[in-house]
Formats: sequence, C-alpha cells, structure tokens
Amino acid sequence: MRDVFSFPNPVNETSARVVAGCVAVLAVVTVAFQQGWLLPVLSYGFLARVLAGPTLSPLGLLATRVVTPRIHTVHRYSPGPPKRFAQAIGATFTVSATVFWYAGVEPAALALIAVVAVFASLEAAMGLCVGCRVFWLGMRLGLVPASVCENCARV
Repeated sequence: MRDVFSFPNPVNETSARVVAGCVAVLAVVTVAFQQGWLLPVLSYGFLARVLAGPTLSPLGLLATRVVTPRIHTVHRYSPGPPKRFAQAIGATFTVSATVFWYAGVEPAALALIAVVAVFASLEAAMGLCVGCRVFWLGMRLGLVPASVCENCARV
C-alpha cells in the first residue's frame, strides 16, 4: 500500500510535460466550450497525482507507461517535492473551480481553470513549472524547511 501512495523522486520531466500537455488541452476545452463536467475529471487527476504520483492518475499512467517510453530522447529528472507541490496547487485550483461551477458561479470556475491552462501550457511547452518556482521561493524565504527537499536546498 505504501508503494501506491508515494510520489516519485526524482520525477521524469518528459512524463511531467506529457501530463501537463494533456491537462492544458482538457483545461482549454473546459473553458472554450464551458464543459463543467470536465472539472471533476481534472480535480480527480490532480488529487490522484498529489496522493500517489502517477499510480492512480489515468494521465499519469498514460504518460509514464505508454508515451514516455516511446519518446527516444535523453530524459531529464527533477526533484519530486516541488512537482508534488505544483500538483497540490493544481488540485486546489481545480477543486475550487468544481465547487464554484456546481454552486452556480461559472465565471469564477472558468477563470481558475484558465489559470490552470496557462500554467500547464508553460510546463508542457517550455518545461517551466510555476508551482516548482513557488516551492523554490518558499524554500528561499524559509517557509519550506530544507529537510523537505534536500536536493532543492543544495541549488
């Protein structure tokens, strides 16, 4: 059971970018076509990745088991804790958007998902993880103890 509820460390950047690309597409479709039924789908994915990495996430499994092994490149790796933090931010935004949507506050829900679309697009297209940058800033400000990510503290 412990293997199921663990987050990979290090994280394969190729897999992270594949997942982010899928999230970006789902988020854009949600906003462009006002498809609120996709909000719980996005929320589940983020929550699953926070709790168990790719193990319980359909997008995570697709990326790590199907897509990434077929991409023939030199894979880069990054520390897991910042990526998990980024997934937690995504979970916060998507769960909040889901609550807003079903409470009848669709504009707020769509605005939150638009932000998710932008952040996921940055990760997918350029490898820029905004949540990871926030994590790093939290470490530099002393809000995140160095023991949370010793590899991050050395940089």
